Amino acid sequence: MKIQENVPLAPLTTFKIGGAAKYFVDVATEDEMREVIGWAHEKGIRCIILAGGSNVLVPDDGYDGLVIHIVSGNFSFAHRELDADGGCNLLSLIQAAGVKGLGGWEKLAGIPGTIGGAARGNAGAFGAEIKDFVHKVKAINMYSGETRIFVNTECGFSYRNSFFKQNPKWLITRVFLELQKKNSSESAKLAEETIAEREKRHLQNIQAAGSFFMNPVAPQNIIDMFEKEKGVKSREGSVPAGWLIEKAGMKGATVGGAISSLQHPNYIVNQGNATAHDVRNLAQSIKLKVFDTFKIELKEEAMIL
Repeated sequence: MKIQENVPLAPLTTFKIGGAAKYFVDVATEDEMREVIGWAHEKGIRCIILAGGSNVLVPDDGYDGLVIHIVSGNFSFAHRELDADGGCNLLSLIQAAGVKGLGGWEKLAGIPGTIGGAARGNAGAFGAEIKDFVHKVKAINMYSGETRIFVNTECGFSYRNSFFKQNPKWLITRVFLELQKKNSSESAKLAEETIAEREKRHLQNIQAAGSFFMNPVAPQNIIDMFEKEKGVKSREGSVPAGWLIEKAGMKGATVGGAISSLQHPNYIVNQGNATAHDVRNLAQSIKLKVFDTFKIELKEEAMIL
């Protein structure tokens, strides 16, 4: 294992923000993971996982520990099941499955990051969530090196959450998905339409972590206001964080080089020179204004190291 020192992390994240890792290593297999975990424990060094680099904000002064960078990317198909390394890119898997005549999950196309990260955060878009397709997950315990299979019901999936997010000592190494039979051209068309819809909302090819806040559960009067204004039903008693941010007058708000996107206010965007400090200050300002306006507390979906 080649342990590197003082490796810049900003280029490895979709935010393009943050300092360097004191120690850094690329890991592709479970055996390599056990080896590097053992090394970190022996040296008394804390460690974190980085894969696709979305949904994360790295501090300006970096990370004073070991960053384990997941670079695995193997996958295979058997009937309707897709077996993929946790480090596989989500969009690439959706496209590869479509070529095989498998799909049903095209509304997840364009969500940045890996399949492991998607399962950890139960990623979703346009009414679909990854939990609807996960059959089982293989994970490794970051402390003991033990591996275990979790079936869907053991994964604790909920809105943008899972057992693995609540118990970060368990790292997802493989994801097994049950997909539907789908015409290849139809799957490709649906994926392209989904990506086009995301692009219309300015959600692609920007320096951001993805949606910064989770959609909060709201009191009935706020739900009624949202449904009357937008003409759509609330999902599970929640309203979009972006709608609340806009109604609170924070759409387009800036701190330093960070801005609450004019196209999608729940995206905090690095305009090119934003620092992690800028992002955190803007996020805090948004949270305070939304709470003052609606008495609703926004919670971060993006992970701040």
